Amino acid sequence: MLLKTVILLLILVTPVLMLDNGLMLTPPMGWLAWERFRCNVDCDEDPKNCISERLFMEMADRLAQDGWRDLGYVYLNIDDCWIGGRDSKGRLVPDPTRFPHGIAFLADYAHSLGLKLGIYEDMGQMTCMGYPGTTLDKVEQDAQTFAEWKVDMLKLDGCFSTPSERAQGYPKMAAALNATGHPIAFSCSWPAYEGGLPPRVNYTLLSEICNLWRNYDDIQDSWKSVLSIVDWFVKNQDILQPVAGPGHWNDPDMLLIGNFGLSFEQARAQMALWTVLAAPLFMSTDLRTISPQNMDILQNPLIIKIHQDPLGIQGQRILKEKFNIEVFKRPLSKDASALVFFSRRTDMPYRYHSTLKQLDFPSSRVYEGQDVFSGDIITGLRSETNFTVVINPSGVVMWYLYPVKNLDISDQMTYL
Repeated sequence: MLLKTVILLLILVTPVLMLDNGLMLTPPMGWLAWERFRCNVDCDEDPKNCISERLFMEMADRLAQDGWRDLGYVYLNIDDCWIGGRDSKGRLVPDPTRFPHGIAFLADYAHSLGLKLGIYEDMGQMTCMGYPGTTLDKVEQDAQTFAEWKVDMLKLDGCFSTPSERAQGYPKMAAALNATGHPIAFSCSWPAYEGGLPPRVNYTLLSEICNLWRNYDDIQDSWKSVLSIVDWFVKNQDILQPVAGPGHWNDPDMLLIGNFGLSFEQARAQMALWTVLAAPLFMSTDLRTISPQNMDILQNPLIIKIHQDPLGIQGQRILKEKFNIEVFKRPLSKDASALVFFSRRTDMPYRYHSTLKQLDFPSSRVYEGQDVFSGDIITGLRSETNFTVVINPSGVVMWYLYPVKNLDISDQMTYL
């Protein structure tokens, strides 16, 4: 009888603990304030760039009018420094000067443009910048507040919390968001505060309660920062790759493209690497002033098609050459693949020679490829076909590769 009771309780409890919201079946795309605008709250000195209602409405306008939304960049995400405090009932309220119409107003504005609104809180006493956090006793109340505002995504940070509070708080928030009845995607920073790896991080549990999660350090506006994140993901790819998939994604943090720290080649490289890693694509730049060159990188339709592939498989580095060339591969639907040839060299363009056989493609097919950035078509690729790609320093060549013919045994024998 006791065993039956325990089983019944598990059946009843499990759906509550799991997020189970049907959201983010492909990696999410959108815009996030933090990397570019940080915690600028001085609206007297810098009214155009401070964290305010005006900033988010102007970014919403750009997302809707400049082609971003129609390509899939639909999330408009508020980060830290929006909170004004709590009211007499303990409910979160936005800063009344910088957000005079409230968050529900911003959500309605985003929705009127076909966008989704994301918001930020912290599982702890305070947010990372010192604003009121979500303590364990406030989880249900805050979830309900976000639902009443019709917010579409919550990023829950982890500053000023203990491991015990995080272990209780993140599953509790997932259950609380579910209980509101309003679909809210859940971005968890939990693993980043536990070192990002098992045994301290339980990725099985994370994939059940979070739609995406930050594993590692915050990105900074530099190529060095991008490389440190790529290095960590590659070093731990055997752990990280299997846990990503439709509805639950590893998040290496924001795109820097359009800011100050990356060259043109490095901007292309980050876009390609984040795409092959099936990472969320959250831009954090000023969409009001972004250059056409950087828009072209971020709005590349073929790279977005690859990024949004319905299989949702995270790619991996499959080859590291001694001359500082690396190859990444992501399996796609319809037996297609994305290949990224990445140069860590700093001297001059490098002519990299290879074959599909070296990259673990079967000998039974003929492939065609398209260069993602140039648009060039590469035809008649068999497993033994020699090809050369020219990769610029700190740059990439990215291919979308797809089979066009299956070879029978005689074809393969003739060719070999």
